[in-house]
Amino acid sequence: MVISAKEMLQQARAGKYAVAQMNINNLEWTKAILTVAQELNSPMILGVSEGAGKYMTGYKTVVAMTNAMLEEMGITVPVALHLDHGSYEHCYKCIDAGFMSVMFDGSHYPIDENVAKTRELVEVCHAKGISIEAEVGSIGGEEDGVVGMGECADPDECKRITDLGIDFLAAGIGNIHGKYPANWKGLSFETLEAVKAKVGDIPLVLHGGTGIPEDMIKKAISLGVAKINVNTENQLAFAAATRKYIEAGKDLEGKGFDPRKLLAPGVEAIKDVVRTKLELFGSVGKA
Repeated sequence: MVISAKEMLQQARAGKYAVAQMNINNLEWTKAILTVAQELNSPMILGVSEGAGKYMTGYKTVVAMTNAMLEEMGITVPVALHLDHGSYEHCYKCIDAGFMSVMFDGSHYPIDENVAKTRELVEVCHAKGISIEAEVGSIGGEEDGVVGMGECADPDECKRITDLGIDFLAAGIGNIHGKYPANWKGLSFETLEAVKAKVGDIPLVLHGGTGIPEDMIKKAISLGVAKINVNTENQLAFAAATRKYIEAGKDLEGKGFDPRKLLAPGVEAIKDVVRTKLELFGSVGKA
């Protein structure tokens, strides 16, 4: 069964490594990610955006599919199913559906409203043993139609949110969803250090893990980042491998069209990305 992410991130924070959040979009992605997590004995967080939840027909379907796959595949490593950038309303939908971890993204609200809504959700989640992530400072780029400019969080606002009892904090430090532009200035470690000084040992979260240089990833982990989100890199790898397969005409071999064969190269491409990231994040063998 899927579990809360609280304990695995506390262990990562203490052990100076990061747990990967790999976003899922369908059965094939989920299977690929779980396969590698088990292979490398690594804890894993499966991220589900609101758009992905809708695509997979709803959060109850996602929970049922994931729990069934954990059982059928014999997965023994810790796995959390986590709502990614959830709205206030969708946090409640995921709680009702059986998620054991949610992110409430109140970064677009005035800080007082973000605090009020986060406080309420912390009480609800903790009463049910559910872990909760909150955000301060909008993450740059675009995800499910939400656009941010890569803000750097206010450390004092981070402390206000952290003091509510959240389990892990996403603080904007110049990171961006999607591809990083050529003129990107890099992560603001000055902001990260200032946030850490205010919030103490709470696990920190780095969104937009695709395209950040390895040295920046390692430095962020050394400064308290215990969860790193990856989505775009899997999307690009999956699309490229699938496109190559189609252009080669291999989908026409044999009798008719076999979607399992069509998706297989993309699945293998995702596995390669996951292996690389788990090794970089230092979570291999930590389950």
